[in-house]
Amino acid sequence: MTTSQTGTPSDNRPHVVVVGGGFAGIHTVKALAGAPVRVTLVDRRVYNTFQPLLYQVATGGLNPGDVTHFLRALRFKQHNVDVVHEHLMEIDTDARRITLLNGEDLSYDYLVLANGVTTTYFGTPGAKEYAFSMYSRSQAIKIRDTLFTRLEKAAQSPTRHDGLRVVIVGGGPTGVEMAGSLAELREQGLMPAYPEIDGEAFSITVVQRGKDVLKPFTPKLREYASRQLQHRGVELLLGAGVAKVLPDAVELTDGRRLRSDLTIWATGVAPHEEVTDWSLPLDKGNRIRTGADLQVEGLPGVFAAGDVAVSPQDLPQLAQPAIQGGTHVGRQILRLIAGEPTEAFEYYDKGQLAIIGRRSAIGELPGIAHLPVLHAIPFLRKVPGLNRVVELTAYPAWWVWLFVHIGSLLGARNRITTMAGLAVRYGFRFNRKPVPIVGDVPAIRPQRAVPHSKAEAKAEADAERADAEA
Repeated sequence: MTTSQTGTPSDNRPHVVVVGGGFAGIHTVKALAGAPVRVTLVDRRVYNTFQPLLYQVATGGLNPGDVTHFLRALRFKQHNVDVVHEHLMEIDTDARRITLLNGEDLSYDYLVLANGVTTTYFGTPGAKEYAFSMYSRSQAIKIRDTLFTRLEKAAQSPTRHDGLRVVIVGGGPTGVEMAGSLAELREQGLMPAYPEIDGEAFSITVVQRGKDVLKPFTPKLREYASRQLQHRGVELLLGAGVAKVLPDAVELTDGRRLRSDLTIWATGVAPHEEVTDWSLPLDKGNRIRTGADLQVEGLPGVFAAGDVAVSPQDLPQLAQPAIQGGTHVGRQILRLIAGEPTEAFEYYDKGQLAIIGRRSAIGELPGIAHLPVLHAIPFLRKVPGLNRVVELTAYPAWWVWLFVHIGSLLGARNRITTMAGLAVRYGFRFNRKPVPIVGDVPAIRPQRAVPHSKAEAKAEADAERADAEA
């Protein structure tokens, strides 16, 4: 086994190893910019993924590159960081060393675990095999390519009623935004492009075990979202979970069976399986337990942030807790280097947003006493009315959603291209038929270069189609 060290042999600066290039990891690294430390960022991918917009990739609204950012671009402005494209396998907290998949070791003075989570299927039979999850760029691309492949197949069907049935499991923000985006695609992009398919034959159904969609939001906003989805032709099946996923159907816990040509799993996340092999304190859901300062319980110098961690504050698994948590961890490392005690993490809730479609979104924003800068003035929180949450719907919520998401992207190119893509899909009233971004739909290729007759050409096309379906 070899040992890998960043920096030169004479470099005595403390070495900070950050595992994970997501929201928490990136903001930990940025918090250490200009600090007298060496930072090594370890991630199994070479890019950061902006997951809140993956559903736009899955429905042809954005290019995959619009929501990903090259991790090594961090070095353009931050020269104390190295990026290692590898996967963490083992942690030796006694020796302060981690082992990577390629067998190399990295010694650390401070370790930050921010490797995120992955999809969990709750043991539902057939879900992993037949449902499409949407937690990575490759998964979003797979949904997009499968969607258009099956639309092309439906267009070749002898009947206009043999269309596409999409079932989305989960009525949280991911499921609702996916359903709204599919409805937008169907109404504005696919109906004129696929006249062979009857409009009602392309159905979208959201299955939610609870009695409401978007449970984290207020009842008023949940009701608004439900009305907007139904207005866009999305069917809501509430109060029943998924008992089994089949290749062409979904069986519900109440006995109903839904035909499904494309099942999208938009509910449930859990840490990666290897987390259980790292000999760290875990909760019942295998999330890493930390103290109030986000330092792993019983392990000084080891921090965990983002979705993989659970702290006494019991933070939600959203982007903002990961972003703020990563920044906090970076600052605590600097305090430890300076010989100062760590501080407890204080999460600033900036609210939450969800988009449904064109000119339709919902949002909960903090009251006046919790706005930036003002939230640091304690006495404002005691003033009646200043703590009241501000509820937004329709255009105002849509504009806030757009501003927040564009501003959160890494890199100027990503912001510009994403703004253009979303403007084409949602922004221009005169552009009512946006052309979706398609990927790899199987091409039609003749077995021989030049067919000898029309009958032979038809026979070859039929054989090619049969092979593709097989």
